[in-house]
Amino acid sequence: MKASKTVYKPVGLVLGALSGAVAGALFKQAWKTLGHDRDAPDATDEDRGWSEVLVAAVLQGALFAGVKAAVDRGGAAAIRRLTGTWPG
Repeated sequence: MKASKTVYKPVGLVLGALSGAVAGALFKQAWKTLGHDRDAPDATDEDRGWSEVLVAAVLQGALFAGVKAAVDRGGAAAIRRLTGTWPG
């Protein structure tokens, strides 16, 4: 196993937790910015419509994926700078 991959494992775990928190905060802000007074609906919220549930899910998924990719890429680039090799 490459040293860079070994070094990246714990870094990746920490970055994953941080990216989830950042993405969650971004989603809450985006949902409010879109003019919604209440929290985003869960798929099983009976009093919320299909379109609202699906829009919330797509927005949340896109934000989580985008933040995770940016954080993972930044972490891998930092490991390359430290070790000289790309983790993976």
